[in-house]
Formats: sequence, C-alpha cells, structure tokens
Amino acid sequence: MKSVYTEKAPKPVGPYSQAVICGSWLFLSGQVGIDPKTGLLKDSFEEQVKQIFENVEGILKTAGADKNSIAKVVVYLKDLSLFATFNALYQEFLKDVEVKPARTTVGVSELPLGAMVEIDIIAAVKQERG
Repeated sequence: MKSVYTEKAPKPVGPYSQAVICGSWLFLSGQVGIDPKTGLLKDSFEEQVKQIFENVEGILKTAGADKNSIAKVVVYLKDLSLFATFNALYQEFLKDVEVKPARTTVGVSELPLGAMVEIDIIAAVKQERG
C-alpha cells in the first residue's frame, strides 16, 4: 500500500491518510468542505460541496487518476432536504464523465467539524510497474 498526500486537499485532522493506493484501487478518506489554503470549513452547503470536489480532484490528480477513474461514491448528508441541491452540484462535477460512478447517499445526524456533507470515494488507478 502507498499513502497519498497533496497540499491541494486539507491536511488530515486525525491519524489517517488523505488517500491510500492498494493495488489498482485508490481509497479516498471522507472529505468535508475544508479549504486547504485556510484550514477552515466553508460556510454554505453549496460552498462545502464545491470545495469537496476541488479537494477530490487534487487527490485524484496526485494519485495519477481523474474523475473518469471514480468507481464508487458515498455521500453523507446532514440534511436530506438538500438532496436535490447536492444532485445538481454532483451532476455538474461529473458532466464530462461518461460512466457515472456507483453511489450511495446516507442521511446522518452529525459530521466531523460541523460539516453539512462528507464524501468518500473509491477510484481506479494504474498500477506502477517495478
């Protein structure tokens, strides 16, 4: 296994990696809408979602993957009434992706740091030859 780290995503707030490559799979830790430049959680739901997507893209790129590599997405929403809003932002994020990832959405009562949404992702990566 190999740990993935980039300055384009927030530093982990606990004892975990931003992502881990295991074989041909990339496992991203749950991302909340923290701006890696400030270390602060974005204020609005929409801002948090967009920041998560920016963070995810930074991690994917660092690991040698991109949005087309995403196989599975798990979304944790603190307020399920924001499901339609999330879907619109998600659709925009994946607009150029031909094969949309499998996805699960779960309503939760709380998330770390008071976040309104958290997303974790599994993506495919090319195996290094060695």
